Amino acid sequence: VFGKDINLVLVLSNLSSDRKSVRVDMSASTILYTRRAVAEILKAATSVELGPKQGKHIRVKIPYSHYGRYLTTDKRIQVTALCEVMRSQGLKLLVEKTIFLEDTNIIIKVPRRVVVNRAVSLEISYANPLPEPVSRCVLLVTLMNQQVKINLARLAPRERSKIYFEFTPRRAGPLQLQVDFSCDKFSHVKGFVTIAVAPA
Repeated sequence: VFGKDINLVLVLSNLSSDRKSVRVDMSASTILYTRRAVAEILKAATSVELGPKQGKHIRVKIPYSHYGRYLTTDKRIQVTALCEVMRSQGLKLLVEKTIFLEDTNIIIKVPRRVVVNRAVSLEISYANPLPEPVSRCVLLVTLMNQQVKINLARLAPRERSKIYFEFTPRRAGPLQLQVDFSCDKFSHVKGFVTIAVAPA
């Protein structure tokens, strides 16, 4: 989840009946959706001895403090591990994993019944998932082809807050509401809900 430390486990297994020495070079970078690297956030190397038919786990932790400032709006991190079996004529194995950090910041609560031409109030809650305060918070609400920009107070670390948004639907049928939350530390955290508007 965005704002939390990332914990990974690399599992190495020796399927042969011989003892193996493996060198593991690990790296991680924040990337765009096109897989183009933005910034390297982890570089580590270790060696592992594997007995016959033995498996071992290598645990890797990427703290938020290492990746937070380099993360793009795509919220993707590419992790690679190059595993080289020593004294084996250059036998190598490359393991790759792309991590997509999920947002759990926006929650939109809609009344059970929404009726055309009758005012309705929605509850929109938003959060700072980071271990540090954020400021310059802005909520952009899009509804019925109109956008409303709402400036919000700063949020303390891990703080959740909420506002109430009132509108009057002018026609029956499905209506989509979109919310976009940005601040000085991250941007474009999105949430949306489809509202079923009943006839009057």
